[in-house]
Amino acid sequence: MQIDGHNIHVKQHGPDDGVPVTLLHGFPTSSEDWALVMPYLTDAGCRVTTLDFLGFGNSDKPVGHSYSLIEQATIVESVWAELGITTTALVAHDYGVSVGQELLARDSSRITRMTWMNGGLYPDLHRPIAIQRLLHSPVGAVLALAATERTFTASLRKILGRPVSDEILHEMWISMSQNNGRRVQHALLRYIDERRENKDRWQAALEKYAGPTLFVWGPADPISGGHVLERLRVRIPTATFTVLDDAPAAGHYPQVESPAEVGRALAEFLGSA
Repeated sequence: MQIDGHNIHVKQHGPDDGVPVTLLHGFPTSSEDWALVMPYLTDAGCRVTTLDFLGFGNSDKPVGHSYSLIEQATIVESVWAELGITTTALVAHDYGVSVGQELLARDSSRITRMTWMNGGLYPDLHRPIAIQRLLHSPVGAVLALAATERTFTASLRKILGRPVSDEILHEMWISMSQNNGRRVQHALLRYIDERRENKDRWQAALEKYAGPTLFVWGPADPISGGHVLERLRVRIPTATFTVLDDAPAAGHYPQVESPAEVGRALAEFLGSA
């Protein structure tokens, strides 16, 4: 789709008259992160929309662009408008949770139910790994160009709790690095600052949302793991929690590490929307 002069990669799966569901992916990968759970959602009767955010995956990655979570939320709304989606369930992971919070803050009535997965919902609890901190530093632009598939894979394995195949990690590398991807990584990481800037508004949107809420969480995630769950249980006591804590516990990418378990949890929650 052409959105504000940029090509945005969008897919839809499932029956045309199915329950509308939108999936928002994380940094630094793409909507392909949802591929392994997609059959569970379509079998449950969901009409699933995915997109690659600007700067990610198969969408445009303009160099020198000032990437913003606010802009990404507007892109999602534009995709909905093009597809005639008025209301939808929303599933958000990692980077996508901030886009989801912005969408809730704008108009929560459009979101029929909400699922959150391992993301920085509370900036003070977000613990970026060393490579993210370096990419976010003044040397980030240069460092990103020096990245290789080997260093990328090694960094990802540090945040996973359960085994993920080399093939899947290779596909993640391709989605990140293709089409000038390495040249925009430092700009995309501005999301760390935006989370702090919008903290009060986004936390209020999360905690005041009145619709059904599910958290699907990998507690072994060093970035947004079990330490986040403690606060969520206190602040949002009416939510449902699916914690992937059977040994070995899942980490930062539950939908990739444990697609069957995550797929079943999402299908049960979203298929009844």
